[in-house]
Amino acid sequence: MSGSFLGDAFGGRGGNNAPGWPMSNILEGLEQLRSQFEQKTSSSPRMNKGDVRSAVLSLLLEQPMHGYQIIREIEDRSGGSWKPSPGSVYPTLQLLTDEGLVQSEESNGRKTYSLTPEGRAAAGDETTERTAPWESATSRDSGRMTALPKAGVELAQAAAQVARTGDKEQVAQAVEILDEARRKLYSILAQG
Repeated sequence: MSGSFLGDAFGGRGGNNAPGWPMSNILEGLEQLRSQFEQKTSSSPRMNKGDVRSAVLSLLLEQPMHGYQIIREIEDRSGGSWKPSPGSVYPTLQLLTDEGLVQSEESNGRKTYSLTPEGRAAAGDETTERTAPWESATSRDSGRMTALPKAGVELAQAAAQVARTGDKEQVAQAVEILDEARRKLYSILAQG
């Protein structure tokens, strides 16, 4: 998204009735912005193997579960920001079984996993040392994955509305506000 979105669209040409108004530029820019945010929000964060292990132990400390339940529970508790793959959960369950921390029991064609006494001790140690991994995934990604993209899209929609229906003076005011917002956003990054 280069200067063409704001430069051409808000170049002081007035409202929707002005000759040569590049409405397609505004709509195209808005679509680019929306798709960029959707791409970033649709990819789930990669968690460390230790986080999967910790999550499995924490959940099994509460009650026995099968693998799919564990995946679903982590996704629910993280507010959808982390959904571990079966390729990370099932090997972790096998490793925990090999270490003697977890045991499995087949029931109704599904393996249900539960903690052994050693597993309860290990899970108790892990849960007292730090927060649950799905909580850190939620807090780390909540601003990035939901609030900020939503606010950006809403800002772009408001700017497009001013471009469509505003007069020359309103468009000029909108440009000033957007320029100031951009400067303030960059100043946030400069502080860190």
